[in-house]
Amino acid sequence: VSKSMVMAAALDEGYHGVWLALLFASAGVFHHAGIKIPFFAFFAHDSGIRVSDPPLNMLLAMTLAAALCIFIGSYPWLLYSLLPNVVDYVPFDSTHVVGQLQLLFFSALAFTWLKLSGLYPPELHSVNIDAEWIYRRLFPRFWSVLIFFYGRLVSCGEKLVTTMIIYIGSGLLRIYGMQGIASHTVKTDIVIIMVLVFLTGYLLFYLINT
Repeated sequence: VSKSMVMAAALDEGYHGVWLALLFASAGVFHHAGIKIPFFAFFAHDSGIRVSDPPLNMLLAMTLAAALCIFIGSYPWLLYSLLPNVVDYVPFDSTHVVGQLQLLFFSALAFTWLKLSGLYPPELHSVNIDAEWIYRRLFPRFWSVLIFFYGRLVSCGEKLVTTMIIYIGSGLLRIYGMQGIASHTVKTDIVIIMVLVFLTGYLLFYLINT
């Protein structure tokens, strides 16, 4: 009923483009929710899944919701009386009834023709994503790229630290020579401190990046 009110208001105000867009949207909604889902729910291939009836509280909730839908659709004036402004709209006049019936029948005719002609898309087991594409597709890909570059950066850092230790150690050996170290020309405590400093730096870098 609210959809019919919006379409009627758009047509009365001269927004013919908006009215056509709403008309196509209404046909699509009826085709998808009113024909496609019930048809494939009752006449699709048997998936082999067997379920039990829902519990009593769920049956009562569904019964109450269905009764409210039928009641509000049959007596919308009770809902109109709750609105803040006065509503001068008659949903069950001949124009609205014929227009909605045409919409429903031609949507059903289009579905039937597509199904019988074989042009209707086949059933596929898939996941239809909309806004969740951001965290189902974009975020995992971005995270994998980030992990890749982070791993390359850590690998390059480890190679750089290892190269620096080897280079410094080689330089010390060239400066002091094996004979100098063996003959205690360099104090043993200085060599031990230097080795500990390099090893501590390497271990800290490794622990930070693991």
